[in-house]
Amino acid sequence: MTTAPKRPGFPVRLDADAGTPSATKKIAGRAHPERASGLMDSKKPVKAVVTSGVGLDSKAVRARMVHKLAAQGISDAQVLAAMGHVERHRFVDTALVNQAYEDTSLPIGLGQTISKPNVVARMLELLLQGRPARLGRVLEIGTGCGYQAALLGQVATEVYSIERLRGLHDKARENLRTLRLANVHLLFGDGMAGYARGAPYAAIIAAAGGDAIPPAWVEQLAVGGRLVAPMQMAGGAQALVVIDKGPQGVTQTVLEAVHFVPLKSGTS
Repeated sequence: MTTAPKRPGFPVRLDADAGTPSATKKIAGRAHPERASGLMDSKKPVKAVVTSGVGLDSKAVRARMVHKLAAQGISDAQVLAAMGHVERHRFVDTALVNQAYEDTSLPIGLGQTISKPNVVARMLELLLQGRPARLGRVLEIGTGCGYQAALLGQVATEVYSIERLRGLHDKARENLRTLRLANVHLLFGDGMAGYARGAPYAAIIAAAGGDAIPPAWVEQLAVGGRLVAPMQMAGGAQALVVIDKGPQGVTQTVLEAVHFVPLKSGTS
């Protein structure tokens, strides 16, 4: 009788060679994934944060954002509920808080951005399309400020989110500290290598685009799983790509044009 491999506990060490498939790029150096220390607990109300014109009325502002998303074609009830629940203004700098619920990307430091709400909602909806009511284990490539990880925590049973920039990894930890997302695990490491110890994943989502989908991501995707990521096309423009993994192999679908930061390897 074969014993199923034990899920990694937290904190754990992200080793360069332990548990990594041969086709997977090695992780640069040794890094420590961190478990998000705060969560959203329905039994414990989250205190409102008063911030430059958002604060106590942020629920109403989020409701207007959700209404616009629905008008733009986002129809998945889970996605709309998550977008209305997670407070985006918690994840942007104070100077930009009044733009938090506008449909625009915003800088989060180190040359990175928080994606437009419409793009985030679109990618989440693609992940959920034709899937069970709630996703299983999900891998996010590019934690950034932690906003999308918080949203994934609302629609998936477990989330592993990996970030290659130490400054953003630390920022995401701080942003999520006051929330209560027990099912979200933040990792510091090379996202191009994925995270083999948590595989297989029901879904993988990336917030950066390269000229190809790394083989490690496809390997770590479960049969029946879906991957959504930007990818550079011929000519240099990016497009949203959906990869479905079936028993007979993978199928790739190219969708609309998008603009994400470039996918890079290594850590810094």
